Amino acid sequence: MGTVTISPKYQVVIPKEAREKTHLKKGQKMIVVVKSGIISFIPSRALNEFRGFAKGMDKQNIREKKDRV
Repeated sequence: MGTVTISPKYQVVIPKEAREKTHLKKGQKMIVVVKSGIISFIPSRALNEFRGFAKGMDKQNIREKKDRV
C-alpha cells in the first residue's frame, strides 16, 4: 500500500490509493482499534447501511453444535 509519516501533532495522511479503495470521505469518523501492537482504522458506518448485507448467506455450519444454546 504505502508508508506514512507521523507528524509532530501525531497526525497521518491516509494514502490516496487506500482512500479510493475504501471510499473514504472528508470528515468521516473512524474507529481506532489497537490489538497486539497493530493499529487499525475502521470506517464508522450508520447501522442502516448494513441492512441486507447477509442476504442469501448460507446459515449451515456457522457454529459447532456444542456451541449452540
